[in-house]
Amino acid sequence: MPRGFQRPVGVQPARSGKIGGKSRSLIAAAVVLGLVLAWKAVSAAVGKEIILPSPERVLAEAAVIFPSPRFLSALWATFLRGIAAFGISAVLGTAAGLTAGARPVLGAALAPIMTVIRATPVLALVLIALLWFPSGFVPIFSAFLMAFPVMATSAAEGARAADARLLEMSSLFRVPGREVFLRLRLPAAAPHLIAGSKNALGLTWKVVVAGEILSQPTRALGTGMQESRVLLESAGVFAWTIAAIALCGLTEWLLGLAADKAASSGL
Repeated sequence: MPRGFQRPVGVQPARSGKIGGKSRSLIAAAVVLGLVLAWKAVSAAVGKEIILPSPERVLAEAAVIFPSPRFLSALWATFLRGIAAFGISAVLGTAAGLTAGARPVLGAALAPIMTVIRATPVLALVLIALLWFPSGFVPIFSAFLMAFPVMATSAAEGARAADARLLEMSSLFRVPGREVFLRLRLPAAAPHLIAGSKNALGLTWKVVVAGEILSQPTRALGTGMQESRVLLESAGVFAWTIAAIALCGLTEWLLGLAADKAASSGL
């Protein structure tokens, strides 16, 4: 430490605002426990299982549903729909967004389309898709349309985040467009793409399950929820919903791990 800037005796250096992985897990576990306890208290106060079943009742129902072949096939089918919708929206949204960010004319052309998609209610998209596609494809189409603007907007913002001085220098020295894209625009867009992917993935699962509830494919978590609701099996509705939440949380966690690994490797 330079002379004249010695730390006073007894004064500790300021800590960073980051939280370690273990502390983060403990905080998350404490929050989940608090929510479960609050759920149990409200359920006891209501006193009607059909309105709000207790956590132990839902757990018992899940123990019956989750090992069944019907549930496993539904879980796998919903997983495939979600991954397909997210993958398509990520690829097409990233390509469109990066191009729009680099070419303002295309960005201006895409803006009205993005506005219309964002303004359209999810249920309206699902109902329209029901007129066009088989029930199993309706959730994929609806989720793609909702996630595409998220990815495209994030990619466009990332492309515009590239250093303007470096872009101008590249233009003066006639650097090939491919090199400009790979070395300037894509690295600048990477943080935006990661954030956009996380938002798009969470939105994808919500729309996929909502689409399944309305379109009722043979194998789907949303179909299980709807059937339990029709039979007034509230605990079953909660059990199917917990499975959908767990699927969303697991995929978001895996995406975060992949993003952290890519960042640490310099990709």
